[in-house]
Amino acid sequence: MAAFAASTPVGVRALSGTAVTCRAPTARPATVAAAPMRMAAADEMVPDMNKRNLMNLLLTGAAGSVAVGALGPYAYFFVPQSAGGAGGGIAAKDAAGNNIKEDAWLKAHPTDSRELVLGLQAEATWLIVEDKKVAPFAINAVCTHLGCVVPWVAAENKFKCPCHGSQYDKNGKVIRGPAPLSLALEHVNVDDEGTVVLSSWKEEDFRTGEAPWWNF
Repeated sequence: MAAFAASTPVGVRALSGTAVTCRAPTARPATVAAAPMRMAAADEMVPDMNKRNLMNLLLTGAAGSVAVGALGPYAYFFVPQSAGGAGGGIAAKDAAGNNIKEDAWLKAHPTDSRELVLGLQAEATWLIVEDKKVAPFAINAVCTHLGCVVPWVAAENKFKCPCHGSQYDKNGKVIRGPAPLSLALEHVNVDDEGTVVLSSWKEEDFRTGEAPWWNF
């Protein structure tokens, strides 16, 4: 027995004549400790939130500046050009798209004539000649019923809409329905270069004594 015990490796003991092998516990890898280390390293990789927001704002601003710079020249063509003077109005244009000059217009149009021109909002507008000069007001030609362009009937000295029969007097005041309102007015001025300039009429409507219903 003594010889057996002496020759038996460490961890082997005799139990009721049977040899039992006892192994020392194996240490587990330190994986639990490694996880916090990885999380700490990941946290170091995440940029500060304030810095991220600042970078986003800078990138957005840079992109917006580029877009405005690229689209600016194109937007210029969609903005009506002002003729200057007359409170920032626009030049009245003839059928060919040319600015109307008062002298040339009066030579071609007699007193009490009414001729369509391109006015505010690029809409048809009646330019009036009275007492051998351009009248201080023009009349928007868009019917207040359903938007038809109302023609001037010189033989009857009034405007008559061919769509539904609305009628307006020589100054555009409604005198027969179904149009509910008079035609809109526009101011007429002549600038230093002799160009006829149209601008918004925001004062009292001299035909009705009421505030203007239009907002252009």
